[in-house]
Amino acid sequence: MSRRYLFSSESVTEGHPDKICDQISDTILDALLTQDPTSRVAAEVVVNTGLVLITGEITSKAQVNYVDLARKKIAEIGYTDANNGFSANSCAVLVALDEQSPDIAQGVNEAQEVRDHVSDEELDRIGAGDQGLMFGFACNETPELMPLPICLAHRISRRLSVVRKTGQLPYLRPDGKTQVTVIYEDGKPVGIDTILVSTQHTATIDNITDPVAVQAKIKDDLWDAVVLPCFTDIQVKPDHCTRFLVNPTGKFVIGGPQGDSGLTGRKIIVDTYGGYSRHGGGAFSGKDPTKVDRSAAYACRYAAKNIVAAGLADKCEIQISYAIGVAHPVSIMVDTFGTGKVDDDRLLELVKQHFELRPAGIIRAFKLNHLPAEQGGRFYQDVAAYGHFGRNDLDLPWEQTDKAAILQESAGRVLSGTAV
Repeated sequence: MSRRYLFSSESVTEGHPDKICDQISDTILDALLTQDPTSRVAAEVVVNTGLVLITGEITSKAQVNYVDLARKKIAEIGYTDANNGFSANSCAVLVALDEQSPDIAQGVNEAQEVRDHVSDEELDRIGAGDQGLMFGFACNETPELMPLPICLAHRISRRLSVVRKTGQLPYLRPDGKTQVTVIYEDGKPVGIDTILVSTQHTATIDNITDPVAVQAKIKDDLWDAVVLPCFTDIQVKPDHCTRFLVNPTGKFVIGGPQGDSGLTGRKIIVDTYGGYSRHGGGAFSGKDPTKVDRSAAYACRYAAKNIVAAGLADKCEIQISYAIGVAHPVSIMVDTFGTGKVDDDRLLELVKQHFELRPAGIIRAFKLNHLPAEQGGRFYQDVAAYGHFGRNDLDLPWEQTDKAAILQESAGRVLSGTAV
């Protein structure tokens, strides 16, 4: 019997208070790793009206100006007007940092120089920085091999930033949220039920002061300049039945840290798969790659994406778990939800055979602690907004599908009855 249901995912813009914190945390991480690849970083940020607090645990030989890093990132996001209650030049920036606990660090201290020449035996001796469980996911619903709801929510959020920064819609302000509800039939997206956009804006637009007229103009502008461009390569599109909601309370003038406080790591579902896949609970931003919450989640996405790219499944979720100080995962699980072209147990063997899942091996494979000079010290901060996965706008190692061909070949031998 056919089953029809709705699924929703949300995203937030780079000016959302929580995302400001994520971006400052990862800007600090970028700066530290650029100078000292052995840096141990757990940077947490809090923002509120006129205030930024940088706290956490950092052990590094790098010399950076945390206050300057925070102010530059806030200005880049777009908070430059003190009249909005939060501005790069006028906010107070407080720094309260400790060094990492030696009890935690001892399990990964041998990983201080994870370079290409590290032997396999050495990788076995470099343990995970903490216990925990991580998930990776991919599906063939979009060109990014991401679930359609979170893909569209991120696209709309990014587009809000583009039209604001280019001046196409100059009345927009940095804070905003999006949400997309997709209609599914038997696990396949077939329609767009609702598109919700809440975006900060100026009180008046083009000398229009009437609140109802202001909202009508915002809604018309967003549909043409923001929403429709996000569907150019998506087969499922909005139609006359699609609800389009914009700032449902009537206005959104006061926003950003003036409207709400923010904290690093509070948007873990936005950062991953929009709730479509399970989540291990660990946040990403502000953590150096010895923290498996981050690096192992990237490795899981890499493996799942290559399985889907190889055509071995329509959907694939991978879970791995670790014990602190132990290199090899405690457990690995592959689930294709009945869409696999080969048995899930066989896919599990292929994952073990073709993907590096030891923490130091992941760092080495993705070069997670050596930031290329040509990137200008930017890497982690660029994934701190608009999602860590499905980012075709960035050259991310865990988004490559370079293992798809060998997975196809290996699976083909299985299907033909030849042992791998």
